[in-house]
Amino acid sequence: MPAVGEVGGREWECASIPGAHETKEDIMSTSRVRTLLATAALMAGATVGAAGIADAASGGSTSTGSSSSGGGAAQAWAANPASMTHGPGETLLTGSTAASVKQAALAAVPGATMIRVETDSSGAAYEAHLTKADGTQVTVKLNSAFKVTGTESGFGAAPSH
Repeated sequence: MPAVGEVGGREWECASIPGAHETKEDIMSTSRVRTLLATAALMAGATVGAAGIADAASGGSTSTGSSSSGGGAAQAWAANPASMTHGPGETLLTGSTAASVKQAALAAVPGATMIRVETDSSGAAYEAHLTKADGTQVTVKLNSAFKVTGTESGFGAAPSH
């Protein structure tokens, strides 16, 4: 509320200065509110941070797929490997090499359907990812002569770094 006064027979009015008439209780109340808001913001930040750390430690699905060694990376790649064009650190095979790998892998797992064939980042020359007749996935490992050297359930192990 503006202050009103009279000086030299003239009436004057001036805008009140914010806080000029605040009581000690008003100031203390404002200080408490600020302290409570700051405390609440810090607690919320700590809660969100702790949840993020716990999720990362458990290999949660919010992973960005960044490369790292450990369980989190394996789970990030295992999210849906059938939709990937090729695995991490691997190259999709084409041409006669792809045809030879497909032929050998399908002979090793009769009744399976091919998902993809690629180079292998885990020691074999090539690998083929297939879906067996029962709906489960299998990875067939091959050497450079297109001889099957092993099979693994699922999409194989995560690449070693």
